[in-house]
Amino acid sequence: MARYNVDRSSEDDLAAQLIATTSNQPLHAFLSYLRHQRGRSAFTLRNYRRDIQEFLAYASPTLGGDLGAANRGLVLAYLEWLQFRRQPPIRSRRSVARMLSALRSFYRFLAQQGRIETNPLESQAAPKLGLRIPSFLTQEEAKRLLEAGQGETPGALRDRALLELLYASGLRASEVVGLDLADLNLPTGEARVWGKGAKERIVLMGGPARGALAQYLEAGRSALAAKGRRSTEALFLNNRDGGRLTQRAIQLLVHRSGERAGIERRVYPHLLRHTFATHLLDGGADLRVVQELLGHASLASTQVYTHVSQAQARRTYLKAHPRAQRDNQGEATEQR
Repeated sequence: MARYNVDRSSEDDLAAQLIATTSNQPLHAFLSYLRHQRGRSAFTLRNYRRDIQEFLAYASPTLGGDLGAANRGLVLAYLEWLQFRRQPPIRSRRSVARMLSALRSFYRFLAQQGRIETNPLESQAAPKLGLRIPSFLTQEEAKRLLEAGQGETPGALRDRALLELLYASGLRASEVVGLDLADLNLPTGEARVWGKGAKERIVLMGGPARGALAQYLEAGRSALAAKGRRSTEALFLNNRDGGRLTQRAIQLLVHRSGERAGIERRVYPHLLRHTFATHLLDGGADLRVVQELLGHASLASTQVYTHVSQAQARRTYLKAHPRAQRDNQGEATEQR
């Protein structure tokens, strides 16, 4: 009995110290609530405080002190940071799920107390254990990458058009390689592609991609084609002999563009595919629409990009894909 009293007293002291030394007022109130109204242990308080403080430190430049400014995109970016850019990265899905659970509890408390108007994490489900969250570019990084493809030379016009197309359509590098002039319909903003299993599908392009492709076709492609000894129907041509651009050349082009943009990780074509899907879903696009645009045979392949209910807002692709709203280390394989 005496041993229990000593342990209980020590835990009370630890809990009191954790609460007293928490300077963030909303977090202080949350920890006090967990201890005094929910009867949570001091060790639970310690874990919750650590996880929430890490998120607040990461999100502070974006939130600017307004906890209610958090949204799904910010949380997904944070989860991606935890697994790939944090030092050291957190590879355990169980740990990531635990940290997300702490954030959900914290924001639920803030909403119940009237400290924020709406709970941005209300429909944010925990990632399935064992599920790898795809890496993707933030809106700011995507903007910098696209702006890196500037210049008026034939090669620069091609590079800019290719980057815009990858981001606007979610195409695999292998699908871009196979594009011919006849597959492109700029007036309608559509392109016909053949994906895995030689399955044909139509992808959509927004204004920036259409404009960049129009400039390339008008002032860039003809100059590159003139270097070749025979004509080709390929959309994207190389600088050497005007032949069809290879998949390896596209990988190098995207990687070097990422370096010029100052993005502090390797940028590769499939990263833009992940970014395309993530930003669409952040904009409220329907999961099945994204599945169709990506050419996924199974909806499960598309679900890795979201952890919210499939009953989320049913808005159209074009409404959800304005450029102004766009937000693995190592080279990824073309898996999907």
